[in-house]
Amino acid sequence: GKCDVELLVNVGTYLVERRWYEQWKEYVVTGDQNSSSFPGQIDNTELFEELDSYHLKERLVENEDFVLIPAEAWCNLLAWYGMVDDQPALERKVVDLPSTVKVEVYPVEIFLCLHSNMENVVTAQFSHTIQKVMMKQFDVVEGAETRLWMKSSDTCCERLRNVHVNVLDSSLSSGMTVIMEMRNEDGTWPSSRPQIIRNSVEEQESYRGQPGVCGLTNLGNTCFMNSALQCLSNTPPLTEYFLQSAYLEELNFTNPLGMKGEIAEAYADVIKQMWSGRHYSVVPRLFKTKVGHFASQFLGYQQHDSQELLSFLLDGLHEDLNRVKNKEYIELRDADGRPDQEVAEEAWHNHRRRNNSVIVDTFHGLFKSTLVCPECRKVSVTFDPFCYLSVPLPVSKDRVMEVFFVSLDPVAKPVQHRLVVPKAGKVFDLCSALSEMTDVSVNQMVVADVFNHRFYKIYHADESLSCILDRDDIFVYELSSGSVEEEGDEVVLALYLRERSHYRDSGSGSSSCGTSLFGHPLLMAVPRVQCSRNALYHLFLQRLATKDSASASCSAGASAGVPTNSQQGAGLQQQQQPCETEEEEEKGECPPQTNEGQAKRKGYQARRRKLLFSIHAVNSNGTTERGMGEDAQPYVAIDWDPDMKKKCYNENEAEKYVKHQSMEVPHQQTTVQLQECIELFTTVEILEEENPWYCPICKKHQLATKKLDLWSLPEVLIIHLKRFSYTKYSREKLDIIVDFPLRLVISCLSFTPPSRYDLIAVSNHYGGLRDGHYTSYARNKDNGQWYYFDDNKVTYAREEQIVTNAAYLLFYHRQDKIRQPTLPPPSDSSSSPTQPANVTSHKHGMERATSCVNMETD
Repeated sequence: GKCDVELLVNVGTYLVERRWYEQWKEYVVTGDQNSSSFPGQIDNTELFEELDSYHLKERLVENEDFVLIPAEAWCNLLAWYGMVDDQPALERKVVDLPSTVKVEVYPVEIFLCLHSNMENVVTAQFSHTIQKVMMKQFDVVEGAETRLWMKSSDTCCERLRNVHVNVLDSSLSSGMTVIMEMRNEDGTWPSSRPQIIRNSVEEQESYRGQPGVCGLTNLGNTCFMNSALQCLSNTPPLTEYFLQSAYLEELNFTNPLGMKGEIAEAYADVIKQMWSGRHYSVVPRLFKTKVGHFASQFLGYQQHDSQELLSFLLDGLHEDLNRVKNKEYIELRDADGRPDQEVAEEAWHNHRRRNNSVIVDTFHGLFKSTLVCPECRKVSVTFDPFCYLSVPLPVSKDRVMEVFFVSLDPVAKPVQHRLVVPKAGKVFDLCSALSEMTDVSVNQMVVADVFNHRFYKIYHADESLSCILDRDDIFVYELSSGSVEEEGDEVVLALYLRERSHYRDSGSGSSSCGTSLFGHPLLMAVPRVQCSRNALYHLFLQRLATKDSASASCSAGASAGVPTNSQQGAGLQQQQQPCETEEEEEKGECPPQTNEGQAKRKGYQARRRKLLFSIHAVNSNGTTERGMGEDAQPYVAIDWDPDMKKKCYNENEAEKYVKHQSMEVPHQQTTVQLQECIELFTTVEILEEENPWYCPICKKHQLATKKLDLWSLPEVLIIHLKRFSYTKYSREKLDIIVDFPLRLVISCLSFTPPSRYDLIAVSNHYGGLRDGHYTSYARNKDNGQWYYFDDNKVTYAREEQIVTNAAYLLFYHRQDKIRQPTLPPPSDSSSSPTQPANVTSHKHGMERATSCVNMETD
């Protein structure tokens, strides 16, 4: 219950080794102190990596390696049984997160040192307060006045003002250094800050830069946060609100939906530092900690979405600054045929009765939502507030795929094709598109994903193309007619190429043989009657051979680029005699038919030298040897001796391929207008089955038609371009260029003149679904200059640079609310000797910006 949780948080918990705990439970059941189940002293030896430091082993699992018991139970067990000598009690703190309670099994590891001797660094692990631990560690006299500094890098330190807070609350993380200094006898401190950052402090104290032109340090995959913060920082009405400290009068500490004012205060600290003009770059560590504390999805240092962070931050600021202390219950009324103007004013009034903050004043607008029942034609009109527009991008129903076609002709090199196929299509559609280019029947094609010289996956014709990623190496193999059928006289063999490697076992002194894959694998259709090793050897030679002879030293041809020789080939025919034993056939070495033992041995050795390779049945990875059973997909490897491979196999030639004329056609990047995206957002759509509407007339849920319209627009309009597309067929990022204007004119339904906006900031995302990097462009409110923010780097930018295929969030400020710049734009650095050090010149700034990421300019 709630009381149990509060008790755990207040008193903590203890770790006990599970085996000892289970033995104790068994002893309690029997109650016989003389039985073998008597646990003895508490022993946590199995939990420690080493008994000298008593560091816990990594990746211990609760209820498998240890159990957690509350403090009261631990005290009783300790009093009854005692503990093995010198072992420390494994007390751990219970962290009370907003949505869960978590035991901190592995305390934060921090480096400790004295300011007077910073070379003597010790490592400590703990969860609780730091000052007492450090005073004991460094034999500091009790009662001495001390203060602590947190160091996260060579040039970044900040005061730990409250020395009584625990590690979590002090924003300390593993790898940081805590420095302790003691007050001098004359009452001064040895330094205003530790010596390691004195030069940086002097530079910061003398630095005077343009307010707002300040970078943000990347704390580890926090570029998404920095990008969103820079955009909000350059939103004039919100920034001026915080710079004027108006937020202090409106902090709401009692709102159950808020964060007790902590998010607003942390954001205010960041903004005031960035706009002080005293910093090259600000470290938003406290802000990051607060965000992770109230939104557990942002805990840690994983990459996230800047739009998700922005959504949380705007909502958090709104609730922390909500002027409404007690929200009243408001019953919503249906339109019932009333004029839209009346219903809209009522909806906005009701919204302001419960939500009244600077966020609502600045960012909130109003939608008109119209639902029509498909049966009774009931029309429902509602007006709903919004904080930003999430507009879809026109999505093409096709995708471009690049594949390699491997024909039956052993002479032909693989051909790279560029195909246009349906996004929601099947592998059959890919084969159909390729069939039109190659005149090969779809029934003769097999599609496979090749990775690291092996088949990562062999696809069936009915599998979805969404399983294939753009970065996959897709090969399409031509097989003989009818081989792709499920039943027939042929079987499809997956063929791997391996090279034998001989090495000596240092332990036993014996020689061993290993193999490694090389080259491209093949798919071959083989008649079932020719699945013996002798027959397969001939088939593989024919498939791998080329018509070009470049050497006369090989006994037969191999893969592309491997020469043949008719005279040596005749020798092959002599040695292809039936194998006498299964072991010989398994090795691919068959002795000749002769009655003379010595002649048999010599002939056997001669023919053994003439073999190019041996044949083995393997698994799909090409590693494990196994019998030639009839599997769903049999895999075969041919093993080459290193000398024979070097002599007969030309790897450079085998890796070559030719490009089809389809590859010469340049891939045109799509460009759409922002207005198209907004119109697509307001298009009539049918509700999905997972989200039906309850019709009050039909008394049941209906898949109604829905249309959204813009009724009223806010002072600052945020437009979210939905570049990340998730459907049941595919997941992708849309890299099309959205041509958004620097001056936007947009109309709404509230019978007011069109609203005119100026672009003030853009959040960019470079990369794909799984990784990427966020940056931002923003226009300084004081001098009107555009800047490019890339974490702690800031460069000048020009308006013509801003429109790229990376634009993700757009910030527009209504022109009738814009305050004209109070300062002239900065002059070029070539004529200005006072150019700030953290901002490059116009020319060099452009080079730096484009060198960080691949930016395409419209």
